[in-house]
Amino acid sequence: MPLYEHVFISRQDLSSAQAEGLIEHFATVVADNGGSIVEREYWGVKTMAYKINKNRKGHYAFLKSNAPSAAIQEMERLMGLHEDVMRVLTIKVDAHVEGPSVQMQKRDERDRGDRPEGGFGGGERRERSFGGDRERSGGFGGGGFGGGDRERSGGFGGERSSAPRR
Repeated sequence: MPLYEHVFISRQDLSSAQAEGLIEHFATVVADNGGSIVEREYWGVKTMAYKINKNRKGHYAFLKSNAPSAAIQEMERLMGLHEDVMRVLTIKVDAHVEGPSVQMQKRDERDRGDRPEGGFGGGERRERSFGGDRERSGGFGGGGFGGGDRERSGGFGGERSSAPRR
């Protein structure tokens, strides 16, 4: 049977017990339709990047399933009809990753070896200078705006005359 991973967000005004009850409910839907839930995780209440249905936060849940596509379609249909579920994401995967998901791992346990020494850019830090670079590089008046200094070119456009507008 195909392997799937699901993440769904439920409303923030639910209690943790109700949110975990939703996980159990959708796990039974998959089981009733011939599938099984391999692993389930409750990630807790998290702040979202933007409002969904006037909510800034939501209960996040993660499921790993081994089920036929008909069972997954039925579960997604019921999630779409359920008033407490705001968003659903289902992905078909080749194999489930062993162990807890990245969201459940502690920050200290995460692998941080992929970053180079010295932060994002790596290497040595450059000195920052404010103001002096603008005149040499064109600043705001140069570059793509068609002019250099405002005083020399007559404004941002560079080609406009100083005649009054009619």
